[in-house]
Amino acid sequence: MTDFTHFNEQGRAQMVDISGKVETERTAIARSSVHVSREIYEKITEKKVKKGDVLAVSQVAGIMAAKKTSDWIPMCHPLQLKGVDITFEWITDNNTYELIIEAFVKTKGSTGVEMEALTAASATALTIYDMCKAIDKGMIIGQTYLIEKKGGKSGNYYRDEKRNTNG
Repeated sequence: MTDFTHFNEQGRAQMVDISGKVETERTAIARSSVHVSREIYEKITEKKVKKGDVLAVSQVAGIMAAKKTSDWIPMCHPLQLKGVDITFEWITDNNTYELIIEAFVKTKGSTGVEMEALTAASATALTIYDMCKAIDKGMIIGQTYLIEKKGGKSGNYYRDEKRNTNG
């Protein structure tokens, strides 16, 4: 018998049985970013990108990706999501332009929504790249990471830039 949760007694992949876990409210927030040129920043904020409203389209892509996470991640359980929200914040400093993406996901269930939040943030960033690549392919998709997760047996997690905390 193996100590790995995603392998059966034969050492082959399995989806973990969560049927005995208590259903609780679970939330997660993930963050990603896209560094863009001044031209892209101006075209996005002025809604002059030829492919359409970049933030509106990428927001919908992030929501759709959260709903389809189990199609992308092999051992991820399909979840009935109760809410998904994608928000944006521009950071402009010293002639640099960075779009911060935050994905919030909520459910009531037997497993967490961290993967759904991370997938939403990633798909949002990728969609921004796709919609703006004709202007400048030099965009950089930044780090993608979990900000917080609430609910479930393992408790809450809050990212602290100095140290990670569970509690």
